[in-house]
Order: sequence, then structure tokens, then C-alpha cells
Amino acid sequence: MTDPGNLTADDATDLKEIRAGCPELDAVTHHVRDFATMMRELRGDQLPAWMERVLADDLSALHSLINGMKRDLDAVTAALSTRWSSGQVEGQVTRAKLLKRMGYGRANLDLLRRRILSSP
Repeated sequence: MTDPGNLTADDATDLKEIRAGCPELDAVTHHVRDFATMMRELRGDQLPAWMERVLADDLSALHSLINGMKRDLDAVTAALSTRWSSGQVEGQVTRAKLLKRMGYGRANLDLLRRRILSSP
């Protein structure tokens, strides 16, 4: 999951051997690294060519990813082309949902009725 340049010599050798033993894993590795480069360098213009290369290989899991991307290609291209992100907003929404789930069942309607009916 790390940049190959950051691997120790032993880890790099092990990874090379593993990839040599599994051509599918080697192909997935190339595609994932290409996609990571597109994300890092904000190169959304390269997405259609990358998608074609992925579809040319027999990798059903990545084909499913491509089909999902095709459903909203403009949004995916924009996400890979701009430095702006909604990550902070999504994180706050996830946090709010978590807090709501944690309190689920503790504040039922009976408690709400008592508070409303007993208020002056």
C-alpha cells in the first residue's frame, strides 16, 4: 500500500517475487498505481484512457469499478482534476450519524412527550 520507492530492499524483492507469481496481481498493481498517479497529479483528463486499459484486462473487480465510474463520469473526472475536496464535510456528516446511532433508543417518544407536556 506504500510507494514502492519507500520499500526496503528485502520488501521490494519479496513484492517482485509475489507479483511474478501472480499475473493478475501484477496487472492490478499497475492499474492501481496509474490511478494513484492520476489522483496525485490531478490528471482527470487521463481517466478515459485508463478505463480502456483496465477493461482490456480480465479483472472483473476492476471492471465493476469502471462500470460504477461510468455512471457519473463527469463527477469522477472533476474529482481527479481539481484540488478541492468535500472530505471535511463528509467526515462531519459521518460523525453526526455515528453520534445519532450511539444515542438510538435512549431518547424515545415517551421521554419527548413528557418534556413537551410538562413544559410551562
